[in-house]
Amino acid sequence: MPSTNPWLHGPAPERELPRDQLEERILNLLSTQNLAVVATINADGSPSATPVRYGSLGFEVFYTSWNASVKSRNLRRDPRISAGIVSPLVGLASSRGAQLFGTARTLERDDPEADRYWETFRWQADHVERGRAIDDPPRDPLTVITPSRILYTEHWLRRSGFAPRQTWRPDRAQL
Repeated sequence: MPSTNPWLHGPAPERELPRDQLEERILNLLSTQNLAVVATINADGSPSATPVRYGSLGFEVFYTSWNASVKSRNLRRDPRISAGIVSPLVGLASSRGAQLFGTARTLERDDPEADRYWETFRWQADHVERGRAIDDPPRDPLTVITPSRILYTEHWLRRSGFAPRQTWRPDRAQL
């Protein structure tokens, strides 16, 4: 039987992608997508997963959230978080995504550190969609996810002899 992608047959390679190439692929994914599912921990220990529209700055991902939301309340109690980001796919060969594991912090709008994130966030489109003036910037808090590990998946890597799942951890300079 003919096969569209014969390189997907058999066991997956185990070779690690060079760090600079892995980082380039992760940054490309983070900057070309805008929807993530974030998972926080409820008070009873069960998971709570919520889709969010996100922005990215380097390897950090951030989103707006009201302080009263379940995910924000969960993060005040336990800052551990996971975020899943996936690129639209057609089949196994096009499977590409990332799972970020780390901690989150909330920055109120008047926090000086929030400015650098808001400068990269595409809030103007949200304001137009909601009928708000674009000369009135948002006052919402931002939740910033700082990953301690990223599990990157791209099955196309198999074609070049690399493992389809690669793990990234920040080096000391990125902490």
